[in-house]
Amino acid sequence: MYELNSFANHLPVKIRFGEGVAMTLPAVLDELEATRVLLMVDEGIESYNDAAKAVIANLEASKCSVVRFNKAAGEPTFSMVNEATVALKESGATALIALGGGSVIDTAKAARLCAQQDCTFQEFIERRPAYRDPSVALIAMPTSAGTGSEVSGGAVVSNPEAGTKNGIANASMRAQYALVDPLLTHSMPKEMTANTGIDAIAQAIAGMVASCRTPIGDAIALEAISMMTPAIVAAFKSPNNAEARAAMSCGSMMAGLTMNVSDCSAEHSLGQAIGGLTHAPHGLTIGLVLAETLDRERAFVAAQLERVATAMGAPEDGTSDGSRAVRAVKNLLSDLEFPVLSDLNISESDLDQLSDLALADYFITMAPEPWSKEEVRNCFAQALDLKSR
Repeated sequence: MYELNSFANHLPVKIRFGEGVAMTLPAVLDELEATRVLLMVDEGIESYNDAAKAVIANLEASKCSVVRFNKAAGEPTFSMVNEATVALKESGATALIALGGGSVIDTAKAARLCAQQDCTFQEFIERRPAYRDPSVALIAMPTSAGTGSEVSGGAVVSNPEAGTKNGIANASMRAQYALVDPLLTHSMPKEMTANTGIDAIAQAIAGMVASCRTPIGDAIALEAISMMTPAIVAAFKSPNNAEARAAMSCGSMMAGLTMNVSDCSAEHSLGQAIGGLTHAPHGLTIGLVLAETLDRERAFVAAQLERVATAMGAPEDGTSDGSRAVRAVKNLLSDLEFPVLSDLNISESDLDQLSDLALADYFITMAPEPWSKEEVRNCFAQALDLKSR
């Protein structure tokens, strides 16, 4: 019998999904009665993403006054958020459009928050004032299929000087609209397809094992896992496979919803520790420790991981202990030619620092059972011992 506990979910994002929905942006702005907007984009996006170029041209031809902010390459940092905050305040915009990968959308969320609070990101982290309903509407348009940031209420911002990643989350941070158009993702190179896709699959799996999981989250997560497992390999091998790109766009958006209904878990804490130390891309760091963290978790949530394995298409093997899901994840990483931890020049001498960073991260508190430092260190050590997929 399924054990049901009390839960509450709040997911007010208006979602438009499908090829071509990005071109409905002017209609969305009309609905919001927005006449002046700030467009936040990945710097130079028109040079490599034809679909995004068409969206920008369509927006500039509309009746809206457009102010543009080009976000530099890389994951959000305190200084990036602060620059974006100033740009938003000076623009006088009543709507903010985030067109880009998860880093652009996270930057937009954090900048909107800081602009409304009239503070820098550092000041927000230190003071943690109450979150307020946003006064500027946010429209998120993802060009990657990974974090699901277009529907989540969280943002992760790095502090390179301190070597840490700072996560914030609140329902008021969510976008008002998510325009999820698979055509915007076709330009992703193979490596980014693998990195962002594994992050999305990891989020969906985490939603199945986190201590705060709910039946709604389980349902969304299982469908997302089933959709993305074959699609990520197809998109990796054939970047212009429209069916695979659509499945990844939809699945990653659903994984973002799963994270909101449930949460991430230890895999994100260990991954973010690696990112804090090496500044490697977020999705890459999650994939480097995903199988190892699940191998630990299966002692506590074997039944849930059996459901994950079935959703991934792994054949029954009579084990019933969650190991089938771990093997399915390892096989998937192999199909994607995924790097290993030693590729980042991590050494045994780094393991204590990585363990401390992981244990200080919020997501590990959502694990089905508390982790000890020895368990975290052993997990990193197992990943470091792996020389290839």
